[in-house]
Amino acid sequence: MHLGLTSEGITLNSYFVDHPEMVLGEITTESTQYGKEECTVIPIPDEDLGDQLHEAVQHIGGHYEAQELAPEEELSLQGETIPADPNVKNFSYAVVDGDVYFRENSIMRKADLSATATGRIKGMVELRTIVQELIDYQLNDYPEDAIAQKQRELNVAYDRFADQYGLINSRANAQAFSEDSSYYLLCSLENVDENGRLESKADMFTKRTIRPERAVTSVDTPAEALAISIGERGKVDLPYMSELLGTPGEFEKIQQELHGVIFKDPMTQGGEETGWVTADEYLSGNVREKLRVAELAAASDPAFAVNTEYLKKAQPKDLDASEIDVRLGATWVNRDYIQQFMEETFEPPFYLRRNIEVKFSPMTAEWQITGKSTPSRNDVHAYMTYGTSRANAYRILEDTLNLRDIRIYDTVEDADGKQKRVLNKKETTLAQQKQQAIKDAFQNWVWKDPYRRAELVEKYNELFNSTRPREYDGSHIRFGGMNPEIRLREHQQNAIAHVLYGGNTLLAHEVGAGKTFEMAASAMEAKRLGLCQKSMFVVPNHLTLQWANEFLRLYPSAKLLVASKKDFETARRKKFCARIATGDYDAVIIGHSQFEKIPVSAERQERILTAQIDEIENAIAEMKSQNGERFSIKQMEKTRKGLEARLEKLRATDRKDDVITFEQLGVDRLFVDEAHAFKNLFLYTKMRNVAGLSTSEAQKSSDMFMKCQYMDELTGGRGIIFATGTPVSNSMTELYTMMRYLQYGTLQQKGLTHFDSWASTFGETTTAIELAPEGTGYRARTRFAKFFNLPELMNMFKEVADIKTSDQLHLPVPEAKFETVVVQPSEHQQAMVAELSERAAAVHSGVVDPSVDNMLKITSDGRKLGLDQRLMNPLLPDDPNSKLNACVRNVLRIYEEGQSDKLTQLLFCDLSTPKNDGTFNVYEDIRAKLIQSGVPEEEIAFIHDADTEAKKKDLFAKVRTGQIRVLLGSTQKMGAGTNVQDRLIALHHLDVPWRPSDIEQQEGRILRQGNQNDKVKIFRYVTEGTFDSYSWQLIENKQKFIGQIMTSKSPVRSCEDVDEAALSYAEVKALATGNPAVKEKMALDVDVAKLKLLKANHMNNQYRLEDDIARNFPQQIAKLTEIIDSYKADIAHFSEYKITDPEQFTMEIGGKEFTEKKEAGVALLAVCKDIKAVDAAMDIGNYQGFNMRIQFDGWSKEFILSVKHESVSKVHLGADALGNITRINNLLDSYPEKLSEAQQRLETVYEQLANAKEEVGKPFPKEEELNQKLERLSELNALLNMDEREDAEAEVSESDEKEERPTRGSIHEKLQIYKEKSQRESETGKDNRKRDFGLE
Repeated sequence: MHLGLTSEGITLNSYFVDHPEMVLGEITTESTQYGKEECTVIPIPDEDLGDQLHEAVQHIGGHYEAQELAPEEELSLQGETIPADPNVKNFSYAVVDGDVYFRENSIMRKADLSATATGRIKGMVELRTIVQELIDYQLNDYPEDAIAQKQRELNVAYDRFADQYGLINSRANAQAFSEDSSYYLLCSLENVDENGRLESKADMFTKRTIRPERAVTSVDTPAEALAISIGERGKVDLPYMSELLGTPGEFEKIQQELHGVIFKDPMTQGGEETGWVTADEYLSGNVREKLRVAELAAASDPAFAVNTEYLKKAQPKDLDASEIDVRLGATWVNRDYIQQFMEETFEPPFYLRRNIEVKFSPMTAEWQITGKSTPSRNDVHAYMTYGTSRANAYRILEDTLNLRDIRIYDTVEDADGKQKRVLNKKETTLAQQKQQAIKDAFQNWVWKDPYRRAELVEKYNELFNSTRPREYDGSHIRFGGMNPEIRLREHQQNAIAHVLYGGNTLLAHEVGAGKTFEMAASAMEAKRLGLCQKSMFVVPNHLTLQWANEFLRLYPSAKLLVASKKDFETARRKKFCARIATGDYDAVIIGHSQFEKIPVSAERQERILTAQIDEIENAIAEMKSQNGERFSIKQMEKTRKGLEARLEKLRATDRKDDVITFEQLGVDRLFVDEAHAFKNLFLYTKMRNVAGLSTSEAQKSSDMFMKCQYMDELTGGRGIIFATGTPVSNSMTELYTMMRYLQYGTLQQKGLTHFDSWASTFGETTTAIELAPEGTGYRARTRFAKFFNLPELMNMFKEVADIKTSDQLHLPVPEAKFETVVVQPSEHQQAMVAELSERAAAVHSGVVDPSVDNMLKITSDGRKLGLDQRLMNPLLPDDPNSKLNACVRNVLRIYEEGQSDKLTQLLFCDLSTPKNDGTFNVYEDIRAKLIQSGVPEEEIAFIHDADTEAKKKDLFAKVRTGQIRVLLGSTQKMGAGTNVQDRLIALHHLDVPWRPSDIEQQEGRILRQGNQNDKVKIFRYVTEGTFDSYSWQLIENKQKFIGQIMTSKSPVRSCEDVDEAALSYAEVKALATGNPAVKEKMALDVDVAKLKLLKANHMNNQYRLEDDIARNFPQQIAKLTEIIDSYKADIAHFSEYKITDPEQFTMEIGGKEFTEKKEAGVALLAVCKDIKAVDAAMDIGNYQGFNMRIQFDGWSKEFILSVKHESVSKVHLGADALGNITRINNLLDSYPEKLSEAQQRLETVYEQLANAKEEVGKPFPKEEELNQKLERLSELNALLNMDEREDAEAEVSESDEKEERPTRGSIHEKLQIYKEKSQRESETGKDNRKRDFGLE
């Protein structure tokens, strides 16, 4: 590009570097928005710019070539044109001499219109003029009668227009006027219902809708000045505050009075008045880092001592070892520790230790163990204790470090002689048990050594436990230009404060919390405070108009640009983007899919890729120079190749020069509504098919990610605001995606940009072998079973997330009464449930071909069976006591009760949707029964019949008015976006939803604002003895867990993930057979959890005792010994100087000697009044050989006097002059007492040390009980989980040396009997296998 450097080193267009005479002023730099140094020109004093310009223009040489226009642009310029009138807004219609013109940039083109269209436009131009004037009157605070007069004028003009041309929102008027930039403002004059009918005129016709700007010019106290400064400038602006206080340039008083309320940030440069921030900002975020900086600053400048004092109080409590979970593979753990663990646990022979080495490549977050295969087969640890004959311990350890589950494959030949790999289920299960043994060994090893423990704990605290989330308070924000009729609630104001003063923000608020207003007000305030210039709102496509209406309701004077679908047709897209780029809009509202069509410039994409490639090449070079291991270099070269391929592809695509790119739009705030639509963001991981992780790239998410990175670069991590009601719907991994969008910098700083690093720090995966869904063979499926170290994860996440759930918001929603209707199973159902158990047994023993029957089929049949037996076979009888009939009875009863108010009901059922082919299904059966009982057919509807948006709109309107009173649907079709709450009185869950977020979506239909009923009922139907009640219990636990993590100040330290809402096959079998083993397992689960908690507590105490013996007690002893010595010295000193004669008295204060107690007391009080600074001590004199200092304690609001010789003692002063002298005397007389107190404390510490030495090393008292219960639990798990049959056999063959367990008849025997039995049965061709598995 044409850039050059001036002699001062400033980058400019090269023309101005070559022609300095054409610069009309002096070139310099200044700090601009987002703290960047940018070039500017300051005027020459006393020069007239007009004259300068006139002179300079004479010297311009050059020639102009007319540009060739594209055919469609030629067309758009045809017709009569006149130069643009500066009083007409760009992209607006105007009436000139009776003709209609449309202004586009510098010209106005005459519009070629029919007579009616011309009439419509003229009418709307008139309305537009009146509305603009009315807005102007309100903004400038005109008197009431002038505003009322304007409103009457508007009323008359509107009625005249509406009589002749219909509603402004009507289709014909939209076609005529939608090009005009004020069209949406005019639309907001009408409140229309769903069907486009007028409900009422907007408030603008009758009320003041804009709060006028009233500037504050003076305040009385620094605290008020601070609130105004933050409200008006968005920061602590001392010069502005001193002007408000009427003392310009005097900053000292402000600093003194706001001591502890504002702090100077040592990282900022500049004079005394710059770099001040509020306490809530300074004492939050990474407070450990801030404390280090403050301590360095205080060493050279004592003014920063106050920073260190307050930051010390704000440090998070250090976690100790028992609270931290460290997993194998956590990338923050030093490689040397893993090496040490491997050597101590697997005990490789000494001569091999040089060969077997643990390596880690930070670039790809990949671990490698060199020389895995060197140990010999006779190595017991490597091939038996921690490994198997097919996978030795080193290979398993490497897979574990890389968060992979170990898998063993066999190579087989298929019918065509081709070789393929198949999973060896038996060997894999065996190896996975060894993998678990290695993980357990690491858990026991990692905290054993006190030095290692201390180092790891310190590192973890430093990295992850250093954040203090900031509490935002928006009470002082003054929303200029906002509709005074609307009052924002407290949580909305605080969320807006988060957006304005925090960095990137995620508004994770419940449905109905008012996210639209929060975002609109944030954008307007940020622009008013000069924090941003142009905001873009990316909202779901069908909501763009609704957003515009809401926005204008809140800020009637806002300048909006709203994208419609046709603006993004190929021919018009460029024109529309040009409007965004050139217009001065407060907000641009655009749909999700249109946003995707605005590209990031190819140069930028190329730059990002080349930067990544360069980074990798540097790393490769560095590794080669250090003779780095081949493995890491290979890994990196692989990554580089992938990036180079992407770069090639980018360079090969045809580029159009004329496309306007995202960067050219001038957008510097990005608001994204319903941000969960972008959660499929590609991530690199070494893990294999993990549930809940998408490694496939959704184009729109990658595009959003690139734009977010651009916004971060432009605004320093302050320009992105996401909003969503469900930040976590399926799996906790969705948190990582949100963090990548909004907290990329934080992830980089903590070394967590790689997903595997994040996952190894906060999560643990488990792998179960299950049938492939299509039922052909097995597959291993990994999922996040557990998340741990949650408080640190949530603290980090809450830096951006503003989380509010319904229980925190107290929204005006109806109160729900939950009712669970339990029905008894019919005989047929009982028989079929028993048969499910047999089918499961058959599938697991491999008797049936998986393509004929498999566990997924069985699970699904189990769900159907719980709903209605006729779903299994339509010829079965209709059981009068089934839950379907129970539901019909409830619906009818409520229908009758709500007849007078036309109250409505929703039925949710995800199984057996209407087919319209005459076969049995639940929907049609319910409808038939309701009609038979007298409900008119037209009052019952299926959501499935409304298959277009228009039909849906119509259907919802009928439900709202009570024309349709019973609506049936599934979560998918009747979840989000179904607004029919007006008359809803009951909701029925016929089957169990799959995910926690489904329950929320379903019940959110009835528990919403706008429901006219105060109390509503929610029914859940459960068939006893089927999977129903257990499924409900599972899904509810998960829902509670999400709520708990999201809201509480300190979440639990670890939890199960929420991904799978399906039953495991073990649970299916157990529930189906009514197995007592399940009840025992559930009770044991609870007991084991309690015992584990007690053990963790015991271990915690043990670690604490070790630390006390090694560190804390010796420190206390040293400190107390020092105190005792100083008291002894002080007592000796006092006996030498003590005034023994009661008549005698001398005290020196401020260099003057007093011999009267009363005078001395008065002088003391006078000194107190002179003290200006808070918490700063000053020397004031001496008394009886002791030095006296005095200070005002900001905390207790009292003056404290301290006396010092060797030790320091303090006394609080009161208002009584003589009383204070008595207090000082009493203090000096109490030294012998203090000495004996300190001596007693020393004795106690010695006793505690002796006790600690006795206690340390004691085993956990309930260790045996815990082990027994764990053992029994694993037996039960094996009993219930047929999958472990083969490995049980393998263990039998392996464990000849182990004794057989005599107790409780071995599981292995039972499994063996069962296997032989099923083989016999299949040979004799018996199909009716009996349930004789010895589980009863």
